[in-house]
Amino acid sequence: MGACSNEDLPSFSYAASMVDPRSSKPIHDNVHGNIYLDRVTTSIIAEGVVGVAESDFTNISGVTYMVYPGAVHSRFEHSLGGLELDIDRFDIETVKLAGLLHDVGHGPFSHLFEREFLPQVLNGYKWSHEEMSLKMIDHIVDVHNIDIKPESLKKVKEMIVASSENAPSKSSNEKRFLYDIVSNGRNGIDVDKFDYIVRDSRACGLGCHFQFQRLLENMRVIDDEICYRAKEHLTIHKLFASRADLHRTVYTHSKVKAIDLMLVDALTKANDYLEIASSIQDPAAYWKLDDTIIKTIEIDPSEKLKESRDLILRIRRRDLYQYCNECAVPKDKLEHFKNVTPQDIICSQKTGGVMLKEEDVIVSNVKIDLTRGRNNPIDRVNFFKDYESNDKFPIQDEHISHLLPTYYQDMIVRVYSKRAELVEAVCEAFENFQLRTYGMKTQVHATPEKKKHRR
Repeated sequence: MGACSNEDLPSFSYAASMVDPRSSKPIHDNVHGNIYLDRVTTSIIAEGVVGVAESDFTNISGVTYMVYPGAVHSRFEHSLGGLELDIDRFDIETVKLAGLLHDVGHGPFSHLFEREFLPQVLNGYKWSHEEMSLKMIDHIVDVHNIDIKPESLKKVKEMIVASSENAPSKSSNEKRFLYDIVSNGRNGIDVDKFDYIVRDSRACGLGCHFQFQRLLENMRVIDDEICYRAKEHLTIHKLFASRADLHRTVYTHSKVKAIDLMLVDALTKANDYLEIASSIQDPAAYWKLDDTIIKTIEIDPSEKLKESRDLILRIRRRDLYQYCNECAVPKDKLEHFKNVTPQDIICSQKTGGVMLKEEDVIVSNVKIDLTRGRNNPIDRVNFFKDYESNDKFPIQDEHISHLLPTYYQDMIVRVYSKRAELVEAVCEAFENFQLRTYGMKTQVHATPEKKKHRR
């Protein structure tokens, strides 16, 4: 596809839609204002409520709301937000449906279910919420007789997994840029991030310096690729920086992670009795699985769930796993870094004191990057000068500002004690681990004495 002329440019609009408001259903969203749903989208939500309804009880930010009380927005709201950031004139229905349904395969507590719980119980079995979304979509369409063209359904599913490693080949070689709108494997700039960065920042009471509207108003398609006006280089940087800030400040907050770890333990201990993981094979059962699994565990009197109930009660009472300390992995160690384990910590304890056991310690290895690991995602973004030019080109960060980062990934090792009386011993072992592994203590400061002696 050649460069578009001004006349043929797709109009990327976050406020307007090609859907006629007179023949569509309006829903008011607190980020994007009125969103107008066309016939197929409305039928997916209404007739297909069995498939989409679990989003109402699946918090988009997992357990973040337990630390940031305002973050109680559901994945359903995010799904609606994802479909309003659309384009005009190019496969509107397909892109909107992909935006609505791209996360319908998420399990309870969002990424926690996929990344932390399932690996504990599946013994290496590979599973992803994107692939589950495809099964859920087929289930919704089949069970509720959704009137959608087969070719449109095929493209919706391709768009949802476009950025995954095992993405199928596209059904068309035309308009390849459409596959970068919802889930962008090319450079990570997509409407999914546009929505959750603003929505999560607002819900948690944080400021957000990223303005997705600027990108929507300053983009065009050149050679079948979405390109951005050169003056928006810093806006794109703010997108990736804002995402990284949310991961550091909200999603991996030390208290949020403590609750995550306890919840994973509770679900893992309950799995044999409740067969939680078995539902991932059956969309008809999977849609029933949502955040209310906690309440299911709490009200079930079975002795087999006692350990899980006790852990959930500890969460309710804020008797959390104790955060001991954390350290940043030195830059020169990142390339060959291997996740630190509880075994690494207990093997670093000195003799003569309290003898720690592996089950006393939990290590959380937190990776924060700008979406492309140790690489700069902006290196894969192309720009244009103005609408009179059809040339696209990359821009090096140093040509814009010398204040931009020169490194793009952090790895943080965070250590918790399951019991308050063991905090001092765990902290000491963790310090010894740093000295042995990195030749120095890389933690910022010592653990407060008050925390060490808490009982």
